[in-house]
Amino acid sequence: MVQTGLHHVTAFSGPALRNLDFHTRILGLRLVKKTVNFDDPGTYHLYYGDAAGQPGTILTFFPIEHAAPGRVGIGETQETAFRVPRASIGWWTHRLIEKGVAHEPLVQVFGEPTLRFRDPDGMMLALVGVDAGDEAAWASAEVPAEHAIRGFHGVTLLLDKAEPTAAILTEVLGLHEVGREGNLVRFAGSAAIGSLVTLRAVGGFLPGRPGAGSVHHIAFRAADDAAQAAMGEQLAARGLHVTEQRDRQYFRSIYFREPGGVLFEIATDAPGFAVDEPVEALGQALKLPAGLEPHRAQIEAVLPKVA
Repeated sequence: MVQTGLHHVTAFSGPALRNLDFHTRILGLRLVKKTVNFDDPGTYHLYYGDAAGQPGTILTFFPIEHAAPGRVGIGETQETAFRVPRASIGWWTHRLIEKGVAHEPLVQVFGEPTLRFRDPDGMMLALVGVDAGDEAAWASAEVPAEHAIRGFHGVTLLLDKAEPTAAILTEVLGLHEVGREGNLVRFAGSAAIGSLVTLRAVGGFLPGRPGAGSVHHIAFRAADDAAQAAMGEQLAARGLHVTEQRDRQYFRSIYFREPGGVLFEIATDAPGFAVDEPVEALGQALKLPAGLEPHRAQIEAVLPKVA
């Protein structure tokens, strides 16, 4: 079956070491790739996910040492939510308290316990308790497998109005509406993890401002190049500008700004993160694409030191 839903979410952060510590130690995610922003090789591109870096589990960051804070607003991802076993929400609440991570009171959203908090740069995150299936769990030094994050639950987009974005989700990206609650409309794809996109329409509001803690783009899955090209053709037929395909080493991408202003990417599932290092060694070495390899010494000289 074709897997539809999120491929990854990419955000801006402040200092790389602080970002790495929070997402690997506090949240227990695996660093699955340590590379650079191909368009700005003096900046890291850090990828966090599950044991194998599956689509639907990947949160990535461009860490900028002295980045100004962003502002959440219209045309931006308001919240990025992870799945955890429903029985683990209490464990996570205690963990956030123990680690000094401020969080909001537990709430029910679409009948699911939802624990909201922010990372050190102010990015809004959430842990959502679900009836866990047989998803592979990455056990870190501090987060045992039984409580570990199981990839994305979904994202919430803040919009002026929901309908134009909903049309792209359902008619091009393969999602379908699954529920409404207040001013929220939720859509789901077919993937077991990372399948949900929730639209929050709030009318006239300040636009988002890029910066530390803000999401740069969200990426949706395409099974292969042909599926991606077909989606691109549908978008172009709607009058949307779609970029040429760009090789991101671990997937191939096209980009477009959907009618609500959010930057969307469509990324292929292949070739995956084991294309340039074995699964057991993911994230350990700085990996560069062939075109940047001759400049490794210069690139490493300007990157901040991380483990």
